[in-house]
Amino acid sequence: MGAFYLKRGNMARRGIFITFEGIEGAGKTTQSQRLATALGPKKVVLTREPGGTRIAERIRDLFLTSDGITPMTELLLIAAARTQHVNELIRPALHAKRTVICDRFIDATVAYQGYRGGIDLGFIHQLNRIATDGLTPDITFVLDLSPEIGLSRQQQGGVHRDRLDRESLESHQKVREGYLSVAKANPHRIKLIDATQSPDAVHAAILAEYQDYVW
Repeated sequence: MGAFYLKRGNMARRGIFITFEGIEGAGKTTQSQRLATALGPKKVVLTREPGGTRIAERIRDLFLTSDGITPMTELLLIAAARTQHVNELIRPALHAKRTVICDRFIDATVAYQGYRGGIDLGFIHQLNRIATDGLTPDITFVLDLSPEIGLSRQQQGGVHRDRLDRESLESHQKVREGYLSVAKANPHRIKLIDATQSPDAVHAAILAEYQDYVW
């Protein structure tokens, strides 16, 4: 890991910030956990959005269980949770030179509340900057697959389905389009991973991208 700080001296003052993104059923949670294990749990802070802190987790419960919630309400709730998350957990961990792995972050807001919810992308980017005080992930893995496959995986795996999971196929397609768009716009930060592969193959691809970034 020392070589990382030598190569990227401008980041020597803090740890590396990694995020995982993708549609429902893409395997983000599984792959973020596997990467954390591979890098060494003592060196890694594994967290999620919305959530990660006591206050943000309470907002998460409200976010995922409230029927009839509007996209703008979603956006403002997420921004509030993210502000708490960044200030209470993410920044302190990075300053302690720990690696932070987060299941969803700013790109999810663009994909879900922007492309799915129809909120102006410029406004979302501005609110993201305010909520994070300018913090951006160092590397983001977008696990890509079709909504049909993702939803089928959830059903076959008996995964509890929240209100987002139960939305229309068209809604999930819009989210995927959003992720593909942000990946195209940020090729140096975002690594697009084929999530139709086996979990082992996906993990290997993620490790290869991570090692290339670090070294």
